[in-house]
Amino acid sequence: MRTASAHSDERDTSQAARAAYAAAVEALGGPPDWLFVQSTEAHAGEAVRRALVELGAPAAHGSSSCMAVLTEAGVHAGGLALLAVRDPEGAFGVGAADLGADPRAAAEQAVMAAIDDAGRPGEVPMLVWITAAPGHEEACLAGIEAVLGPDVPIVGGSAADDAIAGRWYQWTREGTHSQAVVVSVLYPSGRVASAFQSGYTPTTRSGKVTRADERAILEIDGAPAAEVYNAWTGGAIAAARGGGNVLAESTLQPLGRRVGGIGELASYRLAHPAVVRPDGAIELFASFEVGDEVVLMHGTHEALASRAERVAADALAFAGVPQEAVAGALVVFCAGCMLALRSQLDAIAVGLRAALGGAPFVGCFTFGEQGCFVGGENRHGNLMISVTALVRA
Repeated sequence: MRTASAHSDERDTSQAARAAYAAAVEALGGPPDWLFVQSTEAHAGEAVRRALVELGAPAAHGSSSCMAVLTEAGVHAGGLALLAVRDPEGAFGVGAADLGADPRAAAEQAVMAAIDDAGRPGEVPMLVWITAAPGHEEACLAGIEAVLGPDVPIVGGSAADDAIAGRWYQWTREGTHSQAVVVSVLYPSGRVASAFQSGYTPTTRSGKVTRADERAILEIDGAPAAEVYNAWTGGAIAAARGGGNVLAESTLQPLGRRVGGIGELASYRLAHPAVVRPDGAIELFASFEVGDEVVLMHGTHEALASRAERVAADALAFAGVPQEAVAGALVVFCAGCMLALRSQLDAIAVGLRAALGGAPFVGCFTFGEQGCFVGGENRHGNLMISVTALVRA
């Protein structure tokens, strides 16, 4: 198994896609068997898809990233990047379905189509890579697990745009979508090593969700959620008590829910408070249920800036993988964290490159992150980072 990353800062979308693909094919010594493509809203998704299909791109999984893409060469604002995998002894497939009224059923359809595309009917993949439009990621994970069971790692990130304006996209060889789930199934000749973490720690402030409505918490311990959160954070959202966007104010103080762990090492799924409603409810980018214990989490710019490198190192350490065995990697980095760390992104790329032993990688900035915690739980969260290494046999 070999991989190559390539990027282009060319503003003409067709030229950018063609240049990046040609560079990857040259580095691999032949066409890839799977292609992971990330581009910003500066490039129309259909134009990216069309250019690569015309070049004969294989099983291709594409989506949009917030403002920039990341490779081992650094951060590429407004750019396009791809990771090409050449693995004749492995198998890869891609499927997609519009979310429609039943996102869980759409994800079931997409993963079954991906398995058919890989030519591995009845065989469980080593890893599932998922990209969905923001909004129904929990249902999509449930749909994939309904087909494959809970033991296959599901990793990925939600498509994003530059201003939460719905200009995100997802695409496969067959077409481009704005409200779909795209799934790749990976049957590599080697193996995979993945870690899914945040750069946040729990505080002592916690309570029980007593009223909730999907991705809105209405009450915590019987009081309006915004009132409780504002008290916990020392008035961080006081200016929005009557309603308003609180994404910036809450980036370093999200809400968390413990979802497992090993021994004393707890895993927390984070949710980013987005909007305070006039009724005192808080809308988030992940769901909570009545009865959930919700914890105020705390992060710092320094911890977030160093977290990606540590997640990459942990992915290899947990799986016992030496750096020299890494063929390439896929990185998912929350767009909210990225926006708080824009001046440090090149340094983050340097840290990732060091942790991965110089292997090629492509990273995207997403509006929701999916991954598998150390205890084996597949979850959707916010303000998270995942690193998935493709490892040679």
